[in-house]
This record gives sequence, structure tokens and C-alpha cells, in this order.
Amino acid sequence: MQPYTPLGTLYATSYLQKNNFEVALFDSMLADSTEDFKPIFEKFKPDVVVFFEDNFNYLSKMCLTRMREACLEMAKFVKENSSAKVIACGSDASDRKGIYLNGGIDYLLIGEGEQTLLELLQELEKEEMNLSSVKGLAYLENENLTTTPPREFIKKLDELPFPAWDLVDVKKYKNEWLTNHNYFSMNLVTTRGCPFKCNWCAKPIYGNRYNNRSPKNVAEEMAFLKKNFQPNHIWFADDIFGIQLGWMVEFGEEVEKLNAQIPFKIQSRVDLLQDANVKALKKAGCQTVWVGAESGSQKILDAMDKGTQVEQIYEANETLKKYEIEVCFFIQFGYLGETYEDIEKTFKMIRECKPDQIGISVSYPLPGTKFYEMVKEQLGEKQNWEHSQDLEMMFSGTYSTEFYRVLYDVVHSDFRMRKYLEEVKGKPFSKETPIKMAKAVFNGVNLLKNKSKLTKLKEEIPS
Repeated sequence: MQPYTPLGTLYATSYLQKNNFEVALFDSMLADSTEDFKPIFEKFKPDVVVFFEDNFNYLSKMCLTRMREACLEMAKFVKENSSAKVIACGSDASDRKGIYLNGGIDYLLIGEGEQTLLELLQELEKEEMNLSSVKGLAYLENENLTTTPPREFIKKLDELPFPAWDLVDVKKYKNEWLTNHNYFSMNLVTTRGCPFKCNWCAKPIYGNRYNNRSPKNVAEEMAFLKKNFQPNHIWFADDIFGIQLGWMVEFGEEVEKLNAQIPFKIQSRVDLLQDANVKALKKAGCQTVWVGAESGSQKILDAMDKGTQVEQIYEANETLKKYEIEVCFFIQFGYLGETYEDIEKTFKMIRECKPDQIGISVSYPLPGTKFYEMVKEQLGEKQNWEHSQDLEMMFSGTYSTEFYRVLYDVVHSDFRMRKYLEEVKGKPFSKETPIKMAKAVFNGVNLLKNKSKLTKLKEEIPS
């Protein structure tokens, strides 16, 4: 229950509003099922329905099966109950054009979608359409797949209007956050794309291109949200925050100038977190930084084309803690060639760095990546996860899926046990002390139990 607004959809919506189109929003983030779509559709009776994936949410790259099913279920309903045209935009639609175009979608927006969507809607209003003039489009013509030349990317992101916050039920989001977490978090994005070349990271929309908003423009949106919605927290949904040289320092100054500070979290790289940048982040209100540590083994980082050093993970960890910013590690197990020795190096790194949180996954082959090409001959029927903790190994790794699922539990239990013990060590006794000690014992018992399982699974040959 950490719902965030679909920024990709909201940008497309505000872009159409700016160009004089009347738009209604179905916010699927807060929907219980696709059934919730039907009364909204019947209320507005739109001429066009657009399914615009939130490409700023990294989970949307992985948990595709249910999203695809939901999209096609709603598209089918539209086709059975109206003459409306149906458009889809997103990474999965770009990768699997045939499935969508044969499943009720009339047009696909390939790549960055706002400008293509606007031009397509303008063509649909004409008596004689010229779809070939719309760049970044895919559709069926006489049952044959037709694609137009690719669309150029939007370089001046400051020219885009802010997301269509006016159509969002912000109160409902706020209530969910306050009920479940006692604070209210909203999301922002400052960039599009990522120039780094980790070989397992899919980039079906932007490729290795990278464009960013100005620090001033981002600070102005923070000030807008602070004034109008009073969030307690912001999540910057960028793949990598503040890559451009000097951007973070200027950002800190602009936020301070507008008194726009709101506690926030970001995703970054360990090689970007030098002292000056971290100091600027602190000034702007940064509370938490998630870094793609991935592995404590340099061999694995090099195999991933990560472009970082294990030593840099330790250095970034130390710098963030110096400024009292929470540091959190993304960890990835199961990459090709990973041995138990490599796994133990990752264990060691987590124990020595003592991050505030960890997020664990297993290597996931996404279409369009070098990693996918390396393992595609091994892929079975299941090629997407159903949910974010699926942890299915979809290729022949060193160990079995069950091994990695137990490893997930072992690392988490070890991490939590040590964290709770650290929180009571040398501290005055309080009412929280017995609770934390009990949690430490609970995780210690789980650790012993799962370590025993892991030892047995380590000796098994993957199925």
C-alpha cells in the first residue's frame, strides 16, 4: 500500500489538455480491478481510449503479465461496447506489437508518447487521415504490421506542462498513505532515460538517451506540490537522479531559494555520490538514497557492464551516512556465472556497510537487453513475473528458483536480525527494547531454519 500516481499517464494528459483536448482520467493505480473501468467509460463515452503505461515506475518493466492482461481486457470491453478507437503506449506494447494489435488495440505509440499521441489524435479528426505522417506509430494495415519512422525525443523537458494533478483524486492517495504509513508521499520525475549501459536494464522507450528538466523547473514543481497538497515526502522516480555535472548542487540552491524542501528519496549510482553532491542533496531535503549496489563481487559487476567498483559502494555508503541520509541497496542475485563465493561477497558487503534497507531481486531477462540475448535460448513458457516478489528464475542460473527464494529469506533475516540488535546495542532500556529484541530473535530463528534449507539446495542441480 504505497500507491503513486501514474506520472507517464498524467504527463500525456496535461499535454493533451494544453493542446485543447478534453480528457478524462481512469486512475488504475487506485482501482480494485478492470471492472472499475467500465462505469468510468460509460460515464464519459469517449471517442478515443488511451492506455498509457507509466514508464517511470521501474516495476512496470518487470510485472508485465497482469498489466498486459488488464489492458487487453479493457480494450475488449471498449470494442464490444462502442466505436471508440483504442491506443496503447508502453514498453511491453513496443516489445510485443502483434499481441496488442491483434488484441483490440488500434494504434501503438512507439517510444516517447506525448507528441505522437497528439499528432495521431489530430489525424483521427480529419476526414482523410495520413497516418504515415505520424512518426513513432504502429498499426495494422490490411492485416500487416505497419510502423512509421521513429519519433525524435523531447529534449527541452521544461516545455512540458506539469502532470495533470487536477484530474487526480489526491485526497484518496493521501488517505491510503496516512492510513497505512502515517505520512503522505507523492512522486515526481526530473529526467527521461539513462546513459549508462548495465546489460540487464531494458530501455525500450528511451534507449541510452538522457534528457533532464532544469533544477529550477523541478524546484518550482516541488513548491507547487508543497503549497497545494502538503505531502510529507516525495519519491523522485528517475532511473538515475542528477547525472548532469553540477545539477545536484544547483538543485539544492533552487529548492532552498523557493523554500520548497520536502523530505525525499531518490535512486542514484555510487559513482555520482561525491561529497559536494550529497551535501547539496541534504540541503534540498534528501532523506533516502537507493543505489544499485547489485553485488559485492567485482567479477559480477563487470559481467553486468555496471561500470562501478565495489570500493565505490563503500565510499558512497560512508558519504551518505556522514550527512545522515539513509542509504539503501538494491541487490541482484543469480546473474550468469555467479558462484556461491560471489554470493558470500555480497553478504559481506551488506554486513559491513549496514545499509538502512535492502531490496533483493534475481536477474531478470528483459527483451531488448544484451542479457536477454545471452539467455533467450533458455527461456521457457513463463517470461514475465506476475508480481514484484515472484523471483522466478526464467533461465538456467547456477542454482534453482527455490534456492534463490530461500536465499532471499536468508539475506533478509540476517539483515533484520543485525539491524534490530544494532538498534538496542549500547542504548538505554526503553519500551521498544523488548520488541526489538523479540524481532531479532524471530529473525535469528528464521535465519537458522533457512540457512539449513539453503545448504541442501546448494547441492542440488537446477531443474
